[in-house]
Amino acid sequence: MHFNYDVIVIGGGHAGAEAATASANMGAKTCLITMDMNKIAQMSCNPAVGGIAKGQIVREIDALGGNMGLITDKTAIQFRMLNIGKGPAVWSPRAQCDREKFIWAWRTTLDATENLDIWQDQADELLVENGEAVGVRTIWGAEFKAKSVIVTAGTFLNGLMHIGRKMVEGGRCAEPSVHHFTESITRFGIRSTRMKTGTPVRIDKRSVHFEAMDVQQGDSDFHQFSYIGPHRMLRQLPCWTTYTNCKVHETLQKGLADSPLFNGQIQSTGPRYCPSIETKLVTFPDKEQHPLFLEPEGEDTNEMYLNGFSSSMPMDIQLEALRHIPAFRDIKIYRPGYAIEYDYFDPTQLQQSLESKVVAGLFFAGQVNGTTGYEEAGGQGLVAGINAAIRCAGGQPFVMKRDESYIGVLIDDLTTKGVDEPYRMFTSRAEYRILLRQDDADARLTERAYELGIAKRDRYDWWMEKKEAIQRLVTFCEEFPIKAQEINPLLAKFDTTPLRAGCKLADLIARPQLNLQNLSTIIPELKTAIEAPLNRKEEIIEAAEIRIKYKGYIERERIIADKMRRLEHIKIKNRFHYDELHEISTEGRQKLSAINPETLAQASRIPGVSPSDINVLLVLLGR
Repeated sequence: MHFNYDVIVIGGGHAGAEAATASANMGAKTCLITMDMNKIAQMSCNPAVGGIAKGQIVREIDALGGNMGLITDKTAIQFRMLNIGKGPAVWSPRAQCDREKFIWAWRTTLDATENLDIWQDQADELLVENGEAVGVRTIWGAEFKAKSVIVTAGTFLNGLMHIGRKMVEGGRCAEPSVHHFTESITRFGIRSTRMKTGTPVRIDKRSVHFEAMDVQQGDSDFHQFSYIGPHRMLRQLPCWTTYTNCKVHETLQKGLADSPLFNGQIQSTGPRYCPSIETKLVTFPDKEQHPLFLEPEGEDTNEMYLNGFSSSMPMDIQLEALRHIPAFRDIKIYRPGYAIEYDYFDPTQLQQSLESKVVAGLFFAGQVNGTTGYEEAGGQGLVAGINAAIRCAGGQPFVMKRDESYIGVLIDDLTTKGVDEPYRMFTSRAEYRILLRQDDADARLTERAYELGIAKRDRYDWWMEKKEAIQRLVTFCEEFPIKAQEINPLLAKFDTTPLRAGCKLADLIARPQLNLQNLSTIIPELKTAIEAPLNRKEEIIEAAEIRIKYKGYIERERIIADKMRRLEHIKIKNRFHYDELHEISTEGRQKLSAINPETLAQASRIPGVSPSDINVLLVLLGR
């Protein structure tokens, strides 16, 4: 037993778990300090992983050698690929998980990780010497020394929960707040302030009238999160959809005077893109209904999660409102929804490695940086863990650019723009969505991760096998000749225009009506090519097809991305009358006029100036 480490990670949530395993896997002697070893990576809100853009982050975590994707696949009870009717740039995987099995799978992973110890305790004071973090002292008086310290404390720092006018200190329901630790950090000049989040009521499924709702089944195809993990190990369960109504809204209106969001009790900012039901009522007073999603918490539990009904209204108001929904007329609950306020630290005081600019060797990841979501936390934790380990060994920081990953976009936004509300990732935040697809995270990141030592040999070998298989299939399609007179009679069945002249097979695949699967029914050579014995064949076929169909778009976006890297040298101060540029969003015009940035790169980092606004300026500069 010893108390000297290379890396100490404070907090065992999604950021902390990824940070601890990443630094340990890179060879750094690591200690994870957590308040409860039985709640590692607890899903405090919805027991689901992924979603729009969030699913891409999880794929990137997996490609880098992290664990969130693997553990999600092991514990998933429903999987869906969102936006599948749109282009592949916005396809986003999402899985409902068994909450308890998810925790235990993470605990098992941590226990099996070499170089990693776990200490159950609560951090009380950050130890700093000569402007450098050197360790942590806990509430039980244990003193740990380290070369790097990572803070991933989630919502626990001075956490305060609200239900109506009732306030209870806590970082989560039935779990204590952490006092003094924020103050031990801010005394060195690091700025902190408050944010708010919330969670919905938990429902006993035995009291639900499911016949009054619509069922929502999951997918049964080959898609999953991890590139190397298991596929659908648990029993797959449905989710259910219903709506609020006017009577629900009338009941909630009665309770607004006692709502901590509107009576002045809560002063901090909540997540714009995951608002409480009472916020929806006030923001959209003309809406007669709002969608709700009832989702299972696990294979073997009666507990269900009501997505869309986050609330901190008084308990009796929540119950009365829910009983006006036909499916919940006899509802029984395990606990009401509540809001929680907590401390976070200004992320503009961080380098892109997530190391503090103020205190050397101190890293921050997760909700303490002003983000919301397990996926955003996990991505930051992975990067912080990698860089903390690199710092111990004296190497160059690991930083991903905006055209390399959604995690790179996330960290650049945090460190450059800061936050004034809980940050949530969306595909619209990334200007290079076609380059950052969910299907090609391994192509972007796995080789780099293997060189760093995070991704293991089995992951690297599988990627190299997959890479070669994709290229073989793409090359075959680019070289295989198609004769018009032979193929035209067969194209009629796919309702696509006949060829006027011969072409390559790749040109046919580019048509929206055609793909590798349906063309293989009329081209024997293609059928032979795609039926070669391969590991994860469907994944390879999909990846090859996307590269063929969207080749022009991908190449064009790569050119734009390369140009954007040179924006630091493009001076734009006083070159535009922004208020006259109506192609730019209203908020963008206002912010650009007020700041009048020196360079296009500076303009791109101004909060409120979107990637599409920057593209407009690029076009105008080109003219």
